[in-house]
Amino acid sequence: MTPLNTMQEGIARQREALTELLRDKLAQTAQDCCKAWGDRQALDVLLAKALASLPMCKYMYALDANAIQVSDNISRDGLIEADFGRDRSARPYMREAVSGEGFLLSQAYISLRAKRPSLTALQSVRDSTGHALGFIGADFDLRNLPLTGKLYEEPTHWRQIKGDPAIRGTVFHQTRSDSQMDQHLDTVLGVIEELMVDHGVFHVMLHFSSSRAVIWLFDDPYRYRLLDIDALTDPDICLIYPRQPYPDNALIPRGKIRPTLEIMRSLRYMDEMFYLRTGTLNIFNGNVGLTFSCDGSHYLTWDDFLSKGAGFWAGSGAAS
Repeated sequence: MTPLNTMQEGIARQREALTELLRDKLAQTAQDCCKAWGDRQALDVLLAKALASLPMCKYMYALDANAIQVSDNISRDGLIEADFGRDRSARPYMREAVSGEGFLLSQAYISLRAKRPSLTALQSVRDSTGHALGFIGADFDLRNLPLTGKLYEEPTHWRQIKGDPAIRGTVFHQTRSDSQMDQHLDTVLGVIEELMVDHGVFHVMLHFSSSRAVIWLFDDPYRYRLLDIDALTDPDICLIYPRQPYPDNALIPRGKIRPTLEIMRSLRYMDEMFYLRTGTLNIFNGNVGLTFSCDGSHYLTWDDFLSKGAGFWAGSGAAS
């Protein structure tokens, strides 16, 4: 499976594929319905025929130019007559601009009935003179769409995310207190390095302030394990995780695990007000995550993190 360059590119490609799949079918349905416009029962018959040709579609219906429903809702289970006359003008898909070709594939939204991510395809209906009669609507549950499943590639540039403004507003009134992890940091970092280098841990989340760690193993990646301070300060904990060779496809060299952890140690003590609360490390995507006392978070690659060193964060004020 080849990853795409960005998340937005991946979304765009999925939308292009769905548009190609739906545009012609809805255009034909609109053409057929134009001849029966104003006849509720005739529209229901034509829409039921169209629904049968779109197995991934959940509902189909016809709307007038003011987004008032002029057909019943057509579903796999039959007609939903209560929706005749429904005003859909406030729904998200009716607030988007239909293209010059008369087709719209809406942005995803949360449906009213199922409360699930959904999207709607709209096709305008015009008579032989070009006068706008209304729209054919087709609703889709994202679970039922034939998505390609291609993944996007996680960005590698440095990203900063602001946290809770209430915490940022009180940061100048706080002082770092030594946690149990702070008091045993040599042992904790030694245990974490050993687990990552020789015992199959590929992702670790160190909560310095609350003295705990969460780890994931590549032999059991779907479950995390919580290590409290007693486990983190007992090197015997390494005995219960089978020895594993360091993976060849890890982006972080095994010799860079300890230097990365050491800079996290420095950031923990860099200032009494601005200090590291949580640090994460993933050897497969090569990313380091940092959350500071001001609740601001940073994500960057391991080599960028090492090249900046601890002095960068203390000197530039980037943590704030």
